[in-house]
Amino acid sequence: MKSFEEAKARLESAGQSHVLRFWSELSAEQRVTFLEELSQLDPEELSRHCRTAVEAASLQSSDGERLDAHMEPVPPEFIGSVRKSDQQTLKEWEDEGFLQIAQSKVAVLLLAGGQGTRLGVPYPKGMYNVGLPSGKTLYQIQAERIRKVQELSSVKYDSQCTVPWYIMTSEFTLEPTEKFFKENNYFGLEPSDVVMFEQRMIPAVGFDSKIMLEKKNKLALAPDGNGGLYRALVDNKILEDMERRGVQFIHVYCVDNILVKMADPVFIGFCVKNGADCGAKVVEKAYPAEPVGVVCRVDGVYQVVEYSELKPELAEQRHPGGELVYSAGNICNHFFTRDFLSNVAHTFEGKLKQHVAIKKVPFVDEEGNLVKPTKPNGIKMEKFVFDVFQFSKKFVAFEVVREDEFSPLKNADGAPVDTPTTVRRSLSAQHYRWAVQAGAHFLDADGNPITTKHRTAQDMVPPALCEISPLVSYFGEGLDMLKQKNLKSPFFLNEKNVMSLVEHS
Repeated sequence: MKSFEEAKARLESAGQSHVLRFWSELSAEQRVTFLEELSQLDPEELSRHCRTAVEAASLQSSDGERLDAHMEPVPPEFIGSVRKSDQQTLKEWEDEGFLQIAQSKVAVLLLAGGQGTRLGVPYPKGMYNVGLPSGKTLYQIQAERIRKVQELSSVKYDSQCTVPWYIMTSEFTLEPTEKFFKENNYFGLEPSDVVMFEQRMIPAVGFDSKIMLEKKNKLALAPDGNGGLYRALVDNKILEDMERRGVQFIHVYCVDNILVKMADPVFIGFCVKNGADCGAKVVEKAYPAEPVGVVCRVDGVYQVVEYSELKPELAEQRHPGGELVYSAGNICNHFFTRDFLSNVAHTFEGKLKQHVAIKKVPFVDEEGNLVKPTKPNGIKMEKFVFDVFQFSKKFVAFEVVREDEFSPLKNADGAPVDTPTTVRRSLSAQHYRWAVQAGAHFLDADGNPITTKHRTAQDMVPPALCEISPLVSYFGEGLDMLKQKNLKSPFFLNEKNVMSLVEHS
């Protein structure tokens, strides 16, 4: 945008000229940055956004339409399952997945636009150190899993391959994430194979339909939700990059799951063999009122119904065998074909549902004072990545074991669930199981055998603190060197000390 006059005319046409009321107080530099920000706004889109936000907020405050009468669970024939499938079938899926990876047809895409606010840190969640013996952050663990799955695929099919890592950031997380990766030499990955891009930011709207100011020269903006992915793929030419690399299948996930299997060959293989264009990993809900969305069908269309939209009596329904009818808990872990993503991004993105979040939004009042509200005062609109299931021609769900694949980091320690402590325990418990299955024995500090029978519930403290580097084992394989070994807790197996264990076998 070239001038103040142009900015003013565009804002007036959208009914939002109030954001320029402090223009006379701004320095030349502040004016330049503000005009740059305002240039991103399309007047027609802005007007529609403000109107939609207020309408959606008022609808949310009423009871809204219940989905109960229109809901049904995902039919069994559209669900794959790790627990319920035989070893031969699982191996066929895994082999297919490894084959696609070996041909460099698979990419992973990380949704990392959110800040670590609930976690209580001022930096992106992926940079968080959860307190493992290695001191590794979520980003490092995920990078090393990519390196390992590349290695396993290359060895299995005698073919060098690459799994590109696309990382969707936001205005808040792009710069610190780029800096963190550079400082850590991309954790051993090729820098050209780590592609960071930014999702759009959209203005917060007051209950009076007016967009809000965070500073005199800055709008109060928020990321447009993880469903902002589809617009960002086009804005940043990511789909073209995928096509250039020959990527056909994309594994999309959220940054906070410490147990995420990057480019999971079993999941990829299951989806490919079933001809799916869209797939969702699910876990069995732990209890009826667990606050996770449910993957189901509504009027014959696949979608995620949020737990808050589900009446208790429906959430508690069970099959004759005792299993919950609506048990497919959504964990934001998805498979898409590139063609499907392209179709959504170019054809259906405008039809995605807008979700309302009523928030406490710090703002500058009419006198120019910064106000930190004590009660919700603003509306943030966001789209969700899973709202595209309805556009799929062949949707599948894939049930995985929670203790193996899902432990999200959302809250600071002190909260009952999803904290640094609970995710650290989840990873340690998983690695303890791997070591025991490989034939290892654990000893306590006094050298006595640890005989506590370990349960697999996520909230259990594992009998021993155990960490196995992803560079040694992707998912419990290749641990023969631990057979009949006595291991002292805490035990950390990395690519350096693995050689000494092999030599002493």
